Amino acid sequence: MDEALLAAYRATAYRVRLPGGGRATIRIDLPLPDPLPDWVGDLHWGFITAWNPRSQQRARPDNRCAQRKLLGAVQEHAATIAVHAAIGVGGDGWKEPSLFVIGPDPDLLDRLAQRFGQNAYVHGQGHAAAQLRLIALPDGP
Repeated sequence: MDEALLAAYRATAYRVRLPGGGRATIRIDLPLPDPLPDWVGDLHWGFITAWNPRSQQRARPDNRCAQRKLLGAVQEHAATIAVHAAIGVGGDGWKEPSLFVIGPDPDLLDRLAQRFGQNAYVHGQGHAAAQLRLIALPDGP
């Protein structure tokens, strides 16, 4: 992954929609903001999307379809405790609807990220700092 793309991932605000309104913003290398630690307890969590595979812009209808498939794939796993609406917001104004998922471990999240062509996702466990996890994608479109 080139340095500019890595820097973009690190600069992104990973926002989770809160039930009563507002949002909690996850930042890489920082602990989860309130109230997210109460939601996750000691469980694994991930912030993942199916939008714009391989960091290449794709048509909105295609992205929405892929995101629905990702949501279904996340929900069908017994490890999933909860899924919350989220959005990644880049420094240059781009936005990608995302999911804040509680329960699945990194192995499952890795498989989902690969399946949906994602270069990386953000994850953690419990109250530990959020980490960027890079994914090795097979060659191809």
